Amino acid sequence: MNNTPISDALALRATASAFDAQRGKLPVPGDPHRSPDSVGVARQISELGNLIADLGDDVLFRAADRDQEAHTARVITSFAAAVGPAGEAASALGAVAHQLSFLDQTEHLRDQPDAQDAREAAARVTEDALNMANTALREAADSLHAASATVLPPSVRLQAARSRSTTAAPAPASPPATAPAAAAPADRIARSR
Repeated sequence: MNNTPISDALALRATASAFDAQRGKLPVPGDPHRSPDSVGVARQISELGNLIADLGDDVLFRAADRDQEAHTARVITSFAAAVGPAGEAASALGAVAHQLSFLDQTEHLRDQPDAQDAREAAARVTEDALNMANTALREAADSLHAASATVLPPSVRLQAARSRSTTAAPAPASPPATAPAAAAPADRIARSR
């Protein structure tokens, strides 16, 4: 196994990006393009299950390696720590799937007062669970991004580039709108050739 600081930092970043992608796929109640549906939520639970299995594999392969590098323990800890929030996100999405199933089963009762109350409660539980999943996925991604930076800190050149900001640089001064730009004298143009 290639467990150099570069390869491990890249693996941490790739996994963090996978969690960021899962956050981006979360349904949004009330959004007609991203509203929760049973199939989409079930698919996302399955994808999170695969991510959790990948985290387990990352921990296992590094823990079983007899020639561990100095940074390996930090990498193992980081991958293992991401399992918790990933499991929380999957559990929250399980609650969403449960509530969506209830809403599907009670669709024909939606006009009955008792069913309306229960359906409104299910919608609130769904929204809360989606917020929990979002928070857990962000926590997993952020911790893996941070771990990546500790395993392989950004280069000095990259840090300098990040510290520069186009908004901090003064904007070039523009000539006043009322004053026309003066033409250069003809003799100065001729001398500069």
